[in-house]
Amino acid sequence: MNLLFLMTDQHRVDTLGAYGNPHVPTPNLDRLAATGTRFDRWYTPTAICTPARASLLTGQAPFRHKVLANQERNVGYQEDLPDGVFTFGRALRDRGYQCGLLGKWHASSAKTPADYGFDGPHLPGWHNPVDHPDYLAYLKENDLPPYEIHDRIRGTLPNGGPGNLLAARLRQPVEATFEHYLATRTISLLRDYAADGRPFFMATHFFGPHLPYIVPDEYFDLIDPALVELPGSIAETFEGKPPVQRNYSAHWTFDTMSLEVTRKLIAVYWGYVALIDFQIGRILDAIDESGTAVFFTCDHGEFTGSHRLHDKGPAMYEDIYRTPGIIRIPGAPPQARDEFVSLLDCTATILDLAGVDTTPAVDSRSLAPLVRGETPQWRPDIVCEFHGHHFPYPQRMLREDRYKLVVNPESTNELYDLELDPDELVNLYHRPESAAVRERMLRRLYGLLVERGDNFHHWMTSMYQVGEVDHDPTLSGLDDQSYLSYRS
Repeated sequence: MNLLFLMTDQHRVDTLGAYGNPHVPTPNLDRLAATGTRFDRWYTPTAICTPARASLLTGQAPFRHKVLANQERNVGYQEDLPDGVFTFGRALRDRGYQCGLLGKWHASSAKTPADYGFDGPHLPGWHNPVDHPDYLAYLKENDLPPYEIHDRIRGTLPNGGPGNLLAARLRQPVEATFEHYLATRTISLLRDYAADGRPFFMATHFFGPHLPYIVPDEYFDLIDPALVELPGSIAETFEGKPPVQRNYSAHWTFDTMSLEVTRKLIAVYWGYVALIDFQIGRILDAIDESGTAVFFTCDHGEFTGSHRLHDKGPAMYEDIYRTPGIIRIPGAPPQARDEFVSLLDCTATILDLAGVDTTPAVDSRSLAPLVRGETPQWRPDIVCEFHGHHFPYPQRMLREDRYKLVVNPESTNELYDLELDPDELVNLYHRPESAAVRERMLRRLYGLLVERGDNFHHWMTSMYQVGEVDHDPTLSGLDDQSYLSYRS
């Protein structure tokens, strides 16, 4: 089976018509969802680019593959996967597949897509590399003007300096955008693969709608800001929450900009999504729908003002952890599924559809049975993790049907009732009436971490009521006898 993998960066689930947004024109992704499987509880393993992308390559959770931070903000962690680690690209090559990857790499520092079996130019970095020789050659081939921006939108940093660039107008026609370039190069490579006749895996990784939202006028002004309903979490006070969230709000300069500017930023972000959807439509038109399985997802979400934040960071809210996920397999029924699934599960699904052993993707489970309409036993919750951005900051999250638990070792933990408080404004963790839920979820998270081999559980062993402890948590090996019959 041919495989097409479409991926965006920092993409909110609520920007697509298929997920309920009435204002953003996303006809191509909506059509994909209407003819495939839309997953309504699709999560990233970690809301940061490089670790999430390394997880996709390997089928391993970040704590296991140990590439835990982006190169640009690396806080001392490993930057490349070790030599010899299993990656699905090499496995597909061994199976006889042609493999291409066009677009954002950002899965390692020294190694390139070619090191993992993928054709295509190496496009490094966290945002459109508009000085890349292949993109410049594309502009010259088509007599298109160079990249130029104006009308920048940014706030003011705590030190008084200009804040991070959040959006700007692009002085180029749509045909000159990096997004159009990526779609054009993808279509060309797809034609080459079709002419060859062997099965292919083709991945197109768009750099957007990651901030800064830099788009031509027709998309910068596509959405009327008056149509934008501000997220309920704009009312965030950070009361009873980890102080790091308030610090990140200052870093992203939210309070230095008016709500009118926030509405415009969201409107431009939606315009960026519409631009990418148009390019995805061009790619979809170039494939044989009867013989190609299509994936669409992203690495993680984006705040765009939610919780008075932008970008992502050490706050495990739904805005950045729950993401869009759509898969269409030829012959499978159109449907929506509500199982908890992960970007990690794409690895095993790709291998499964290609007839490759999925065992090396140790933290990944094939979604193909779900897409085919089957009802296999499935886990009732999902674990996510975070390790830091700008500085080390370990977190673990357990998300179940109604509640979410976040463990923050350096600060207060968090517990949210997503049925009564979908905006995650009220931290219930320390409330007496939440004791039963809190203790149950702590034990469940602890058990899952122990089962996976995630050493984060050692902190929980000592600090929380997590059930039977049959070893000395200092790991000294000197007095395990004292713990053999201990129950917390």
